[in-house]
Amino acid sequence: MIKIIVEISKYLLLFLMIFFTMETFMVLKKRNEDARRRIMRKQILLLLLFNFAAYLVMFLQTNDIYMILLYAGVVLYVLLVQGLYRLIYKKASLVLVNTMCMLLSIGFIIQARLGVSTAVKQLIIVAASTALSFIIPVIVKKVKLVKDLTWVYGILGVLLLAAVFLFAQVSGGGKLSIDIGGITFQFSEFVKITFVFFIAGMLQEVTTFRQVFRVTVVAGIHVVILVLSKDLGAALIYFVAYIVMVYVATRKARYALLGLGGMSLASVVAYQLFSHVRVRVNVWQDPFADYQNTGYQIVQALFGVCAGGWFGTGLFGGSPGMIPLAKEDFTFAAICEEMGILFAICLILLCMGTYLLIVNIAMKMSKPFYKLIAIGLGTEYAFQVFLTIGGTTKFIPMTGITLPLVSYGGSSVMCTIMMLAIIQGLYILRKDEDEQLEEEKRQKTPKRPKKKDGPSDREGNGTGREPEEADDLERRIEEQTEKSLNW
Repeated sequence: MIKIIVEISKYLLLFLMIFFTMETFMVLKKRNEDARRRIMRKQILLLLLFNFAAYLVMFLQTNDIYMILLYAGVVLYVLLVQGLYRLIYKKASLVLVNTMCMLLSIGFIIQARLGVSTAVKQLIIVAASTALSFIIPVIVKKVKLVKDLTWVYGILGVLLLAAVFLFAQVSGGGKLSIDIGGITFQFSEFVKITFVFFIAGMLQEVTTFRQVFRVTVVAGIHVVILVLSKDLGAALIYFVAYIVMVYVATRKARYALLGLGGMSLASVVAYQLFSHVRVRVNVWQDPFADYQNTGYQIVQALFGVCAGGWFGTGLFGGSPGMIPLAKEDFTFAAICEEMGILFAICLILLCMGTYLLIVNIAMKMSKPFYKLIAIGLGTEYAFQVFLTIGGTTKFIPMTGITLPLVSYGGSSVMCTIMMLAIIQGLYILRKDEDEQLEEEKRQKTPKRPKKKDGPSDREGNGTGREPEEADDLERRIEEQTEKSLNW
């Protein structure tokens, strides 16, 4: 009986995911607010059903009471987030809240499949990060000083990255994080935010060549420190965000082309100078050449992607534990194995939908500073998804980047939740601007005199004219008659 439930569940989870993804894109098409609200209510129902089906199957497979407790915690988290956003930020983008909750739910499920303790830790980190993020929209909206701290952002980012380079222990071949009081912090995740704020502050008003050169120097310092720390994935994310933001701010294609050319040249130089870069490129070209050593991770990930087929093996039906770093870097491979390639495609589309929502918010911002922030954060999110999935499927060399909101990682998930909270603050700010513009238009529009409701009005006074025109004609006749009598 349990096997039948497991077999049915993988199709049910897939259909729920398909419908949720479709509704996300439907919201982008709808202009009517009531229609959008109906779609978002459907998404919440699909999200709750998705979690119920997944945790029921995992409990039946394991008989682990912690699965039930984790399910209760996840549902409580989803309901609290939905309720608090509606209570505190009534103008927030609820569809963005829904997609965030869905991506987090997928992450909790696959982490619980790989190890309940990991999923519990992830839930605690997510809950704390979300509680902290609720003050961010207020800061974005109320604190005007945010726009004037440009060089503070730049200097703080360089100092944090330099601290990791100087004091971090080597882990996985690179200096990625610092241990403070038993808690590991990966500062490159948080510097992604200060990096975007620095570029937006520099280019919000002045976009001359000199100003772009200054931005390039500071951005180059960030990237060089990351390359020296062997954090290649983060270096690529920073560089792509820099190129996109400079192009959006200046509208000059030559800057983007120069940036891409510089990135290509830097890649060649890095390949010649750093042995770890050469190893990753060689593994990408032929992972089976050194299967037992350097190619083991990517080969096992590829086996995992293919093992599940289109519909997956079902939860606890595969062997994702054989994939190295399945909880962090190769989570996408574990999802493909047990939930199927079709489910993974929907996951990619959902990430794309999240990016489109962010771009939609950015394009409607009137102030360059806020527009550049939204574009920069959205680019970092989208490119991180591309690097993770591209590396897992051997489309590009693996860079050691986690899948946002899905993979296990305290700093990564905390940073992503903060980034989405900043986007929510910008969305609320845009809503306020729209309401202010509507109020100004309303005040400028001259008030028309009210029409009288009477038989003569409805009949047009028998002249075939509107009531206002008939009254005006009678007044002019009376004036002309009076002039004639006076004469």
